[in-house]
Amino acid sequence: MSKICIVPRVDGTGGMASFRLKFEQGLRAHGVDVTHDLSVDSDAALVIAGTRNLIPLWRAGQRRQRIVQRLDGVNWVQRVRWAGIRYSVRAEYGNAMLAFIRARFVDHVIYQSQFIRRWWEDWYGVAKVPATVIINGVDLQTYTPDGEHDRPTDRFRLLLLEGSLAGGLNSGLFHAVALAEKLSVNFPMEVVVAGKVDDATQRSLQSKVPVKFLGTIPRKKIPALARSSHMMYSAEVNPPCPNSVIESLACGLPVIGFDSGSLKELVTEDAGCVVPYGGDPWKLETPDISALALSAEKILTEQDQFRAAARKRAESAFGLDQMVESYLKVLIDDRP
Repeated sequence: MSKICIVPRVDGTGGMASFRLKFEQGLRAHGVDVTHDLSVDSDAALVIAGTRNLIPLWRAGQRRQRIVQRLDGVNWVQRVRWAGIRYSVRAEYGNAMLAFIRARFVDHVIYQSQFIRRWWEDWYGVAKVPATVIINGVDLQTYTPDGEHDRPTDRFRLLLLEGSLAGGLNSGLFHAVALAEKLSVNFPMEVVVAGKVDDATQRSLQSKVPVKFLGTIPRKKIPALARSSHMMYSAEVNPPCPNSVIESLACGLPVIGFDSGSLKELVTEDAGCVVPYGGDPWKLETPDISALALSAEKILTEQDQFRAAARKRAESAFGLDQMVESYLKVLIDDRP
């Protein structure tokens, strides 16, 4: 039986933990065993972003174990907006660690989107090893339009589904509320926010549209929440490859947002709407809310068509099996 070592063993509710859990599920379904111990012999090691255990990683390389690094985006908001000393130091340290592993330890790099690949190559140069782009996948049996929901019939629900919208990462929340207010001229609206939002941000948010903060929710509740909404707003600026977008599409939830990051790679026109930012996202300038509201109105009036297209998009491009097979090709099949 083939065996893959996955490090670090990330837990929690964030994107890395979500990827690890569903990837391990997919590996076992393909008859591949999983370990998290770099000292154990395996066919290959997959480093999810980075790891502090550099000595075990180096030893694995010395044993000629194949090492593949899966890269997300680069931490950048701290270079534009003050997010506190702790966040800024951790962000810069994280960038340096990821770049060091990429330059010194790995045999292959997997980028989660074309946008991420361009970003890394622009900031840190082209990797000296082969690289592949593999978009994230989702369990299409769990994330599905079929199932329980409480989607309101007297108003339209705009969902934000993020790991964190706290501190310096909160600009997308204010844009979402401004969008809902523009839509509320013709449509009864509410905003539901799932993810970490600090108390100061919640207090500073004033809106005539109802805003509900759910906090961080268990992963198992995400499908029902997506089915219970009418649109999902991708709030992150320059999103690398957001799982929340893929999960929402799989649940038949149309996705809207601005053309920054990888969003246009994920969301086709019939599965939602992605409009020009209308400014410089890298400077966190205010986007063109009016343009997005104009496009979003069509989704609210043509729900059935957009919901069906969202699911079809997920089925065609984001199946978990498809993702796992692409990873196995890099980890095992293409070994020298």
